[in-house]
Amino acid sequence: MVKKTHKIKRTKFDGQLRFPIILRKEPEGGFTVLVPALPGCITFGRDIDEAQKMAKEAIELYLEDMIERGEPIPNESPTYTGEVTIDLPRKTASFTHA
Repeated sequence: MVKKTHKIKRTKFDGQLRFPIILRKEPEGGFTVLVPALPGCITFGRDIDEAQKMAKEAIELYLEDMIERGEPIPNESPTYTGEVTIDLPRKTASFTHA
């Protein structure tokens, strides 16, 4: 049986772009990583460090594919993340998970 391997052509990038990522902790462990500026660019890591490394690789591969297809590379994402604190009625607060 012959094992097939695929070589990934690495494109040299001259410059930097920032892409915000969303790390979602999974109940079974690890983190799913989403890149909102790049639809379908999703990866996974067992811990936060691995998830960030995997995100960088996934973004690089995504951009390489866009370049090969002649698509324009998106500019830095104007997306910012944060959090919002809301007040819950007392009866609702007892249903939340801390």
